[in-house]
Amino acid sequence: MKLSHWAVAACAALALAGCKERAAEGGIDADRLAAAAADSANWITYGRDYAEQRYSPLDQISTETVGELGLVWFADLDTARGQEGTPLVFDGTIYITTGWSKVKAYDGATGEPLWQYDPEVPGEIAPKACCDVVNRGMAAWGDRLYLGTLDGRLVALDRNSGEEVWSKLTVDPDKPYTITGAPRVIDGKVIIGNSGAEFGVRGYITAYDAEDGEELWRFFTVPGAPDEDDPEPEYLAKARGTWNGEFWEHGGGGTVWDAMAYDPELDLLYIGTGNGSPWNQAYRSPGGGDNLYLSSIVAIRPDSGEYVWHYQTTPADTWDFTATQHIMLADLTIDGRERKVLMQAPKNGFFYVLDRATGELISADNYVPQNWTSGIDMATGRPIVNPQARYDRTGQPFIGTPGAGGGHSWHPMAFHPGEGLVYIPAIEAAFPYFPEAAWKPDPNRGMNTGLDLSAGAMPADPAAREAAIAATKGALIAWDPVTQQERWRVPHAGPWNGGLLATGGGLVFQGTGQGQFAAYSAAEGRQLWSFAAGTGIIAPPVTYTVNGEQYVAVLAGYGGVWPLSPSGLLSGQERPLPNLGRLLVFKLGGTATLPAVSASERPLDPPPFRGTDAQVASGSYNFGRYCSQCHNDAAVGSTVLPDLRRSAALENRDTWMAIVHDGALKDNGMVSFAPSLSRDEIEAIRQYVIKRANEDKALETRASSRGGAPPGA
Repeated sequence: MKLSHWAVAACAALALAGCKERAAEGGIDADRLAAAAADSANWITYGRDYAEQRYSPLDQISTETVGELGLVWFADLDTARGQEGTPLVFDGTIYITTGWSKVKAYDGATGEPLWQYDPEVPGEIAPKACCDVVNRGMAAWGDRLYLGTLDGRLVALDRNSGEEVWSKLTVDPDKPYTITGAPRVIDGKVIIGNSGAEFGVRGYITAYDAEDGEELWRFFTVPGAPDEDDPEPEYLAKARGTWNGEFWEHGGGGTVWDAMAYDPELDLLYIGTGNGSPWNQAYRSPGGGDNLYLSSIVAIRPDSGEYVWHYQTTPADTWDFTATQHIMLADLTIDGRERKVLMQAPKNGFFYVLDRATGELISADNYVPQNWTSGIDMATGRPIVNPQARYDRTGQPFIGTPGAGGGHSWHPMAFHPGEGLVYIPAIEAAFPYFPEAAWKPDPNRGMNTGLDLSAGAMPADPAAREAAIAATKGALIAWDPVTQQERWRVPHAGPWNGGLLATGGGLVFQGTGQGQFAAYSAAEGRQLWSFAAGTGIIAPPVTYTVNGEQYVAVLAGYGGVWPLSPSGLLSGQERPLPNLGRLLVFKLGGTATLPAVSASERPLDPPPFRGTDAQVASGSYNFGRYCSQCHNDAAVGSTVLPDLRRSAALENRDTWMAIVHDGALKDNGMVSFAPSLSRDEIEAIRQYVIKRANEDKALETRASSRGGAPPGA
């Protein structure tokens, strides 16, 4: 195992003279996690090290040799849902999490399956997840792995056998909580958050004893009901004054569903908090207020959960501008001074550099185009908000850039210390915020946003669709955090692309929604190598060594919020790729090949539309609120879940009713919507989908006669 000079220095600084030998031992402890940046052979924590830089000093695969990179083995997975996981690698074994919170272990060199674990998440949990049944990874301590499951459990597994050691339910199962993010372990404490703010929950993060699962502390991100916390900690008492009305009845939001980082020297754990519940602040907190600690970076003590400081990226959030995006730590020289910084590119489109000891804002600038502010007031650290952007106050629609999908979502960034650059998987996409008058929450089903999601749905008009597709883009951006300037970019045809890996070989690796896995020059962004994966890639790659050979691994499988939720856009291609779940592993000289695949789908052949205008109006509204979460905007389905325009169930009212009203397919995730929708409303949704299918069939027929295909067909 080759260690760079800084890695050896890190070992010495941590009094770990035997760092290289320890990297080959089995157990994970505090010292080994603190020295993870120097352990180039393995990938032992989610971001490779506590700083979450996703940089490996390995350089066998380099700008000079990457042309020889080839597939060495692959493993097909048993689900075609979205794959977002970061593998962990120990001593030649690679461990992955997949859709539905499953875990699999393989020999990292040969691909031999070693064991698998299925937590058997009930299918009916799927509608509680806003953004697919994904899982982003695990944590390790001792000889155990720790997994958060979609239904809210924290599970400890024996790393050698995959056997369950203990399981702890971390959420109220009667509320719409889920877990998709990876836990972290700090000194024997397993720390896990959750998601569900779109549906009406109160956010928190919890620490559990790694040995037996005992709860050690819980940190709530927003206040609860007046009598809920007794005594109420000071930080929550301070936050209560920034809220109005009976906000706790809607949950409040602020879920900690992804980002965490840890500084062992300062002994600070940094978490990112999510959006409010509901999005529309007029309903969440009538009269306004900053609504602490929504959309914030919060520093806490990992031993006790004690609050230390916070920085709120989006006060009074009403746009779903979460701060749950990747948090990264680094030491940078700024204005001639060495600064210990925290960096984040949250959804709101600004790149932030903070002093990680104090939370002081050092700098901020937008990394994608944005129209909701005129900039950041550096004296106060607050955004200067465009009054028209406050749709919750004007009552008028606002087309926001970035939109609710963000300028950057969960996909991890990477940092290259040699180049001094942060690499951002960026999104350029607007979102139509249509406030809904007299909105009421639904405690049973559907997203509780306070918006009319049907009003901004993708229209049937092909010109409008083409314009929306043309304006919706993605990019790999190399960002200089010291100067707050873009150094270079690689444009992508679509907005939903993979997380990143930077290496000592001068490379940046990324997959795309268009099915390419590519290596770029870290210095200048020139593409040096690519591989056709046959399906979209959104997960981040990792790299490791076995017997002195460097490998690069990535999970392939399109999914997540973009292809499922109200987007209505293809991923920069005329036809979507088939959705497959695979683990792909590469090394120099690899010669393996993937089997040929082809996209196939049912034709657009709906029954005639015989509904009424009133049914279409009702069906359009309810489809937007209850169905678009999984079946996409305006019923233009993806390859992840059934495209309802092509469903055979459209033909028969009774079949449709058995599925949507009675829950005949609940084990597949298609639960009954009877608690929220009447039979007449469910039939109106069927008529709306039939009408949409006939509209798009007519477009497809006309396009076919011209030798093309309509957008979104």
